Amino acid sequence: MFDTMTMTKAVGSVCGSLLVLMLVNWAADGLYHVGATGHGAEGGVTQAYIIDTGEEAAPAEAEAETVDVAALMASADPVAGEAVFKKCGSCHKLDGSNGVGPHLNGVVGRNLAAVQGYSYSEAMAAKSAEPWTEEALFAYLENPKKAIPGTKMAFAGLPKPEDRANVIAYLAANP
Repeated sequence: MFDTMTMTKAVGSVCGSLLVLMLVNWAADGLYHVGATGHGAEGGVTQAYIIDTGEEAAPAEAEAETVDVAALMASADPVAGEAVFKKCGSCHKLDGSNGVGPHLNGVVGRNLAAVQGYSYSEAMAAKSAEPWTEEALFAYLENPKKAIPGTKMAFAGLPKPEDRANVIAYLAANP
């Protein structure tokens, strides 16, 4: 029943299968291996993704300008803010439930890190006694990582002051 040819075929098929498995593993490792390049130069983990808002960052001269937040808020349009909020809607909800980020119902006037059941970053939790004023939201929405270093929010920010004011007006209209 087992002659030399059958044994040779069996050993050859096992060796061939192992060879194919080794080559597939080698190719997959070459394609998907993160290795040392997956971490930042300082040893920290790089950001997984950045949400592109479709707008380029404002030039350096614009940063030097002081913006009158009260005047912008007086002319803010909640309807235009609803359109801009769609950029935020991938992570935040206005129905009282948390998503990737905390829900934003009643955020204007509420304290930072005040949503129950959401796990905030240490940097955000350290500021939990401070309220989300219109001015604080305005600064945070411009550049979240600069306003609160260490925040978990990966959003790059809204460079246009009018967009920030409109979103804050929209959020204020949704308690």
